[in-house]
Amino acid sequence: MLHFNLKYEHMFINLEVTDVETILANKNKIIQIVLTSVLFLVAHLPNLSIGLEFVLYLVAYLIIGFGVIKEAIEHIFHGKWFDENFLMMIATVGAFAVKQYPEAVAVMLFYALGELFEDIAVERSRDSITQLLDIRPEYANLVAKDGTVTKVSPTQVELDEVIKLKPGERVPLDGKVIQGNAYLDTAALTGESEPRLVETGAQILSGAIVLDSVIEVRVTKPYSESTVAKILELVENASQKKAPTEKFITKFAQVYTPIVVGAALLLAIIPPLFLGFPFSEWFYRALIFLVISCPCALVISIPLGFFAGIGASSRAGVLVKGSNYLELLTQIQTLVFDKTGTLTEGKFQVENVYPNAGIKEAELVELAAIAEMHSPHPIARSIVEYFPGKLPTEKLATVKEVVGQGIKAVFADKELLVGKRSLLNEQKIAVAKLPSTATGTLVYVAYAGKYLGCLEIADTLKQTSTATLKELKKQGIQTVMLTGDRQKTADAIASKLAIDTVKAELLPQDKLAEVEKLQQAQTGKVGFVGDGLNDTPVLASADVGIAMGALGSDAAIEAADVVLMRDDPEAILRVLNIARRTKKIVWQNICLALGIKFVFLILGAFGDVTMWEAVFADVGVTLIAVLNALRIMRK
Repeated sequence: MLHFNLKYEHMFINLEVTDVETILANKNKIIQIVLTSVLFLVAHLPNLSIGLEFVLYLVAYLIIGFGVIKEAIEHIFHGKWFDENFLMMIATVGAFAVKQYPEAVAVMLFYALGELFEDIAVERSRDSITQLLDIRPEYANLVAKDGTVTKVSPTQVELDEVIKLKPGERVPLDGKVIQGNAYLDTAALTGESEPRLVETGAQILSGAIVLDSVIEVRVTKPYSESTVAKILELVENASQKKAPTEKFITKFAQVYTPIVVGAALLLAIIPPLFLGFPFSEWFYRALIFLVISCPCALVISIPLGFFAGIGASSRAGVLVKGSNYLELLTQIQTLVFDKTGTLTEGKFQVENVYPNAGIKEAELVELAAIAEMHSPHPIARSIVEYFPGKLPTEKLATVKEVVGQGIKAVFADKELLVGKRSLLNEQKIAVAKLPSTATGTLVYVAYAGKYLGCLEIADTLKQTSTATLKELKKQGIQTVMLTGDRQKTADAIASKLAIDTVKAELLPQDKLAEVEKLQQAQTGKVGFVGDGLNDTPVLASADVGIAMGALGSDAAIEAADVVLMRDDPEAILRVLNIARRTKKIVWQNICLALGIKFVFLILGAFGDVTMWEAVFADVGVTLIAVLNALRIMRK
């Protein structure tokens, strides 16, 4: 993996393996640079004839500048006159015309060096995104019904077929583990380096790597709908959606370039014709003016800045589907959250136990777990998991589920009721008054016709939810929670998280209406964070839709503009910081490039700049802007 290590205090670039690969890919350009440099140095030797000196400079110029000249001519025939190739060509040809041979070669030489370093820089910024392409699985080990294993393309595997995974292999398709336990490296998907243990029955995502054991997986999605395919599609489309700043720079360059060419032409013609100045001097100034005016720093560094921002986000486990969304993140004034699966785990656990007078808590929990032990309901599972010991199942005779009410069972020849209050009311069993602090789902327990107490079941907050919401408020972002849950439960969660506004018992269309109201009521942008199928309309409608990507629905991920691969609310803070940092650095580059060019253009027009200084104002500023853009990748 490539790491871009800027050592500004020592002013050097730390070349790594990927840089060497990039250099090898540009070997022709490097050969041209070396040959040109040698000829350039030989041409500076003393006592050379004028003719030989001219030939050496001309050969050096043609070696290093042929690509630029060829591209400029091709663009002219396609009607694209005013680009950096055209500017470089007329400036250097003009330098030869006024016998400034070293300057002409130097412009092309430094331009080629600049392009080489830009290629390395682009590859470094691209790496955090394109490393996701490495998650593309090459094959799947398909297990036939007779137990034989065949290596096939992941696209050939169908739903419910079984694949075998060995240590070191990448999971090719989403599925469910049906045999074995193993640790998975999910860093390519989530950015999290700590291996994750998966056991029989666990859902796993394609793109992860099996670390230590052989497992068998039943495929739950075809390859076209797998996590890998979705991520690759997002990555491939991410750079196609330009930010407003990028669009502005593109349009600016299209207007700016013909203006400076016209200004250079006037600079070369007017003083000699109307003021009597030497033509060669002002023609040389016009050439310098053209070299300085080349908009490379803007055209290259601005898109690179946003590309680096998307790459840094990917490294942090967040997929941003376009640089336009990265810029929109900096304008968010209100963040709206779904509750279940977004701020909470979506997993139930026993929060409190309220035994009736004279009943021990352990006895109450044991009887509730005995009744619920065979139920697949999440609430039932949370009660069974809460009981610490082994359940005495030998005395359990019959178990009957009352739809929408709970469980009726016979335990030790006595009736056991576990479920809603209405289940006990039907049997005329009186229920004691509960504390007003209970906000979760209540499961009542009665045995042998007597009320024993109840258990409070609640969804658990994600570990980072509290800190994330607190930090968002510090940053001046208003927080809102919209949920379909009961008002009392929603209020309790909102209170723990100090959320500004909470609205509960909402249908999907109600959530959409609330977000639209917020969009109409304020000038800033409104972001929505959700994970479920019911959140899809709101994710698509919000200014920035943010989806939980690990366990979120496919529809939610498809509709969202930003995907959090770890389902971690804290990742929102990370991507907001990256977005702000990206925008700050992009505008630094705009001010740097325009400021330096403006100063040098004025100095060049008055003859106070040499061709060498003009090269710095063009290629040098471009390199500084590129390196500055890549600071986004440092953290």
